[in-house]
Amino acid sequence: MTLTNRQSTEDVAAGIRKRVFFHTMRNNGGYLSQACSAAESLAFLYNEALNLGEPTLPKVPLPFSGVPSATNPDAFTGAGYHGPFAPEYDRFIISPAHYALVIYSALIQMGRMDEHALDHFNRDGSSVEMIGAEHSPGMEVTTGSLAQGLSMASGVAWARKRRGEAGKVWVYMSDGEFQEGQTWECLAAMAYHGIDNIRVVVDVNRQQCDGAMSSVLDLGDLAARVASFGVTCRSINGHDLDAFREAAASAEPGKPLIILANTSPYQGMEFLKRRFPRLHYVRFKSAQEHQEMQTAIAAELGVDEAEIARA
Repeated sequence: MTLTNRQSTEDVAAGIRKRVFFHTMRNNGGYLSQACSAAESLAFLYNEALNLGEPTLPKVPLPFSGVPSATNPDAFTGAGYHGPFAPEYDRFIISPAHYALVIYSALIQMGRMDEHALDHFNRDGSSVEMIGAEHSPGMEVTTGSLAQGLSMASGVAWARKRRGEAGKVWVYMSDGEFQEGQTWECLAAMAYHGIDNIRVVVDVNRQQCDGAMSSVLDLGDLAARVASFGVTCRSINGHDLDAFREAAASAEPGKPLIILANTSPYQGMEFLKRRFPRLHYVRFKSAQEHQEMQTAIAAELGVDEAEIARA
């Protein structure tokens, strides 16, 4: 049984941005630009595209119980927040582990985690880590160093295809992962083996830890390069939900589907432009800087600053 869809996808996206903004202000830092670029894509996935069952883990996240092993029966993966591993349900692999705060916010917004789950964020002994691992909510595998998620997901998809399972495998990636050779090797392998039950959404926000990607390792015409590997590639406006719907429905038999969602790292929070190109992680150097950003972005998001102070 899947969770009932009670929100518009636009409302889910707005909720993701607000939650990440509130957390960033309350904790003097956070991955804020990722919420700007990823809100629509994650809202679309969780609210429309993914076929997931009810969560198998408690809404209040469990503490870290140790790494998986034959001698640790208490170990778990955060994939439980996506429901059971049943043939009819989709699997969702999160590749950029530093998007964890945005993923947690999406899970809370969708009712898959408790409203106060972020109280556990980055606490000693918590599974709600700043950089997600396999035990973190929403995370099925440990994927950082970057670019490992697609390879693992393609293996899962290949096995599911051979077993004749109806469920698809969805992958969420960041464009920086295309600076890694493993990503391109995986594209070649998926195309060769005709793994057509995999759907990949890439947040193309053109930002990375060291600044703008064009100043670190420019990817050129990413859509043309991806398509040249023999996959179906759709390049869209990553803030246009209708474009997502059209792209998601355009898969071709025998080919993986790659959706390049071209996004802005300050969508909905134009004040962040002042920090360009240092947008990877927002931290404040002074109380004045904190207050200035809080007031400006709260106005952009249409929220009362008094809400930020509430625990």
